[in-house]
Amino acid sequence: IPMIISMMLQAVYNIVDSAFVANIKGTGEQALNALTLAFPVQMLMVAVGIGTGVGVNVLLARSLGEKNHDRANRTVGNGIFLMAVIYIIFLVFGLCGTDIYISSQTTNPVIKDMANDYLRICCCYSFGVLGFSLYEKVLQATGRSMYSTIAQIAGPVSNIIPDPMLIYGLLGFPKLGVAGAAYATVIGQVISAGLVIWFLSHCKTVTIRKEHLRISRPIIARVTSLGTAPCSNQLAMMIVQIIMNKSLKYYGSLSIYGEAIPIACAGIITKVNQVFLSLIIGISQGLQPITSYNYGAGKYKRVKSAYLFASTCGFVIALIAFLLFQFVPRQIISIFGNGSESYFQFSISYFRIFLFFTFINFMQPITSNFFTSIGKPKKGTFLSLTRQILFLLPLLIILPIFMGIDGIMYSGPIADGLAGAVAIFMVFNEFRTRPFR
Repeated sequence: IPMIISMMLQAVYNIVDSAFVANIKGTGEQALNALTLAFPVQMLMVAVGIGTGVGVNVLLARSLGEKNHDRANRTVGNGIFLMAVIYIIFLVFGLCGTDIYISSQTTNPVIKDMANDYLRICCCYSFGVLGFSLYEKVLQATGRSMYSTIAQIAGPVSNIIPDPMLIYGLLGFPKLGVAGAAYATVIGQVISAGLVIWFLSHCKTVTIRKEHLRISRPIIARVTSLGTAPCSNQLAMMIVQIIMNKSLKYYGSLSIYGEAIPIACAGIITKVNQVFLSLIIGISQGLQPITSYNYGAGKYKRVKSAYLFASTCGFVIALIAFLLFQFVPRQIISIFGNGSESYFQFSISYFRIFLFFTFINFMQPITSNFFTSIGKPKKGTFLSLTRQILFLLPLLIILPIFMGIDGIMYSGPIADGLAGAVAIFMVFNEFRTRPFR
């Protein structure tokens, strides 16, 4: 439960920013487009952050299960080194690369300036989200998920409070627009990171000294290997989002909707769906330290029962999300401001068609992380790539050629159904082998 709450609150960052900027008078739709274009790079930050954090989490949990405390401490120390390198890369991109990326996505000067401002701020201050991604996973592995949840609650609250002040210029604050949304976001992320670091400093399970920060190639290689699956999943989502934005722009311009409405609507729906996926990822991350610890301790029946329980919880959440997406899409879209009838028409169709197989979407993330947590990252990585890269990406390219913009919408349920079937096949095949039999 702490991890479900934690991941759901993480998704709130983008939802809150989108809801506030969508209501900026005169430029709300352009601001929403700007955030949609910046979103893939934010997904990349989350990808490498979560990937590294999960790699540390799994190796740390297994080391604690095997009573190898020295390796546990060195694992955290090397995780800190990796996150420092990752931050430097994003800092350089924020200072030098955002204009190149945004210019490849749009030629609209207003949207371009907004997206540049938002993305540059998020990249330059990304040490908050990266630091939190690492230390949160360390707290999970030591059985202190409640502390990470407290930090997660503080983050969105710290984001929501200054958001309207900085965006609209309330209570004497400067009116910064989209840049204000970015500053509010990084404020929340830095506060969350500060809290988890403070909690970890009082944790006796892991004690980091100077010698533990010494680079260990075997540990870095293992952390990277174990983090490949969740990182690959997020990277795949980023790549697909970029391709989808371009496809929506092109095929939208050939439809009755134009290019602006499909991109804005798809951005909203993607972020709403992220709330559902964050719940599923929260379950899978809550599962990770349990399966890693018990697999390392040789308690294979408990590993299997934990996976089955997580899958049951995931199905219940997925079914509720499916019902909401099918029966109240207009009410959900209305949270992000008003629009024309064409705007709502496209949004409702996109919700109902693209997310039709939501009720099976819990299988792939949970099963992919399950394989990673038991030390089989190759299977986890393959499974994490099935929906986005193997199925959805080719469908996004092929179907619109024959169906226009409708092909983009129908590519979603087809990819979801195929990815769910592959996940079911792989996990049942795993349970037929030793040591689970």
